[in-house]
Amino acid sequence: MTETIPAVIFAGGKSSRMGRDKASLPFGGFDTLAEYQYQRLKKIFKDVYIGSKTEKFDFDAPLILDCYEANSPMAGLVSAFETLEKADAVFVLSVDAPFVDEAIISRLLRADGNADAVIARCCKKVQPLCGLYRRSTLPNAKATLDADKHKMGILLEELNTHYVDFENKDAFLNLNRPEEYETALRLIGS
Repeated sequence: MTETIPAVIFAGGKSSRMGRDKASLPFGGFDTLAEYQYQRLKKIFKDVYIGSKTEKFDFDAPLILDCYEANSPMAGLVSAFETLEKADAVFVLSVDAPFVDEAIISRLLRADGNADAVIARCCKKVQPLCGLYRRSTLPNAKATLDADKHKMGILLEELNTHYVDFENKDAFLNLNRPEEYETALRLIGS
């Protein structure tokens, strides 16, 4: 079944710990990690967008360009809701989390329908860029961004947030550093 909630892949980070743009790293048989994530999510969601600061991708995918100078996921979330004006909710996933699979996404989408945000948590670590955000989060997100606060955890503390717990650490491997990218290449190859 194709989900009607739009998905946004957050790919606008600085990649400072990686030393190069991680969204542009080759992965899983694709020229870039961004395209890998886009093609995976297109099998789950009717509409998939890539959130970014610039038009830096060489494959055909709809972009949501950040409307704010700040280089943060908060700016990406606000930009997503401001761009997708009719969306009541968006599913967000960081470009650097390539092992979050359909089963995880399905559990998140089927969780508490009354929460402002439904967020993955693995081994007691919150994964703010893997979850569902409802439009009700927008006023708080804008106020947090206007206050020059950029940590998604601050926003989640203010909201009615429902956490869904998972145990598989490999599913939430974030490719922040070269050694994590190398680990991911080994995992995807096996």
